[in-house]
Amino acid sequence: MALAVSLRRVNGEINRLTHAFATAQGLHPTDVSALATVLDSAEPVTPGMLRTRLGLTSGAVTACLDRLERAGHIRRTRDEADRRVVRVEYVDEARLAARAFFRPLAVAGERARGRFEDAELAVVVRFLDAFSEEMARLEQPPR
Repeated sequence: MALAVSLRRVNGEINRLTHAFATAQGLHPTDVSALATVLDSAEPVTPGMLRTRLGLTSGAVTACLDRLERAGHIRRTRDEADRRVVRVEYVDEARLAARAFFRPLAVAGERARGRFEDAELAVVVRFLDAFSEEMARLEQPPR
């Protein structure tokens, strides 16, 4: 129970900061979720991938990407080998603006990290990765 409460508290604080960034940038919180997906993805991001990961319709993804592109956060490029494939890339200047905004979060993370040994942090990271994998396996939220 304590773990669930702690995870909700962390999620709430991250949501609070995400909403503040969205407001400061004139974006919707979903737009910030899309940016995080682009930033954190180990593979090139496509609109279809965003649709799946964010649980949006194709039209909603297009509207989101249009807003992000107009705001200068992302660019859409065509794949060289298959021009039908669109890739979504984070614009470097926008990435710097996001880093500056979220710098206090990084500092807070480093302060918290300093309270733990590396072995303890490795266990926390393993848990969070496993939990994320399990949540990603859920096709839709439980009813």
